[in-house]
Amino acid sequence: MFFVLSKTLGFFAVPSNLLIAVGLVGLALLLTRFRRLASWLIVTSLVLIAFVGYSPLGRILILPLEDRFPPWNPAQGSPDGIVVLGGAIAPGISLARGAVALNDSAERITAVAELARRYPNARIIFSGGTAALFNGALEAPLAVKEFEALGVAHDRITAEEQSRNTIENAVFSRLIAQPKPGERWLLVTSAFHMPRAIAAFRAAGFPVEAYPVDWRTRGPIDATAPFISMTDGLRMTDFAVHEWVGLLVYRLTGQTAELFPAP
Repeated sequence: MFFVLSKTLGFFAVPSNLLIAVGLVGLALLLTRFRRLASWLIVTSLVLIAFVGYSPLGRILILPLEDRFPPWNPAQGSPDGIVVLGGAIAPGISLARGAVALNDSAERITAVAELARRYPNARIIFSGGTAALFNGALEAPLAVKEFEALGVAHDRITAEEQSRNTIENAVFSRLIAQPKPGERWLLVTSAFHMPRAIAAFRAAGFPVEAYPVDWRTRGPIDATAPFISMTDGLRMTDFAVHEWVGLLVYRLTGQTAELFPAP
């Protein structure tokens, strides 16, 4: 029930969806006696879409998320295991085309393949079922196929196919890993997603070390840089707001103990 509700409400928590919905309501009201309100809603929608799309708002919102956890320090020693979260593969396209299709978060896959070569004794868990509300294709089997194509032995990879969100990633990964005291496990996911992922894994009682990848900004220098493409600005703002809302909802519903976890 929580999953269905979160997906439904999550649609409107994405700024681009919300702003477009405001404009559509305005268009519908043009056919009624509320024409003045309709005009105000349409203009407001257009102005805000332009502002969010072209201004550096998305970068400003995503920077604190990306910079919360620093790059992992290999000098601390070899990891015993690696957990990588799903989200780097487009399952529908992959199945339709008969080839694994990676998306903008492809570094979640490529970084783990590199780590597997560097640390040949580390166990690898790919955690990702489907985040689709209805009849979504599973991501984990496709990830295993891609890892093998990148030279990772099949017997080193465990596919976790049940999880539908970050909380379930943490719970099911811990059940598979059964981490022993003193073991060191890396958590690989996009830098902007790392705070929420760390909060979920800590709540599940699975101590992990952050291995952020897939940065979307160069750093604070981007805080004042506007977007040239409006779609790029809307997309980054959507990513950032989705993470901030996720952090807040997880904390308010008691699923995590920290609003904005730190290293």
